[in-house]
Amino acid sequence: MGRAVRELREQHGWSQSQLAEIAGMTQSAVARFEAGGTVPTLTVLERLARALDVDLAVRFMPKPAAV
Repeated sequence: MGRAVRELREQHGWSQSQLAEIAGMTQSAVARFEAGGTVPTLTVLERLARALDVDLAVRFMPKPAAV
């Protein structure tokens, strides 16, 4: 997920600081998340999705049947 946020941020042409400001976070929190150093809460994911103007989809998927 961190990689996806970084790609979306870069598509907007934003720095980590710019995304952090828009999402109401710190730059260091954005950097840690993008680097995979933290496990985000649903609230953080919602803030990032709103800031990046994307939909957030969290769902449970059935496991494939064992063969």
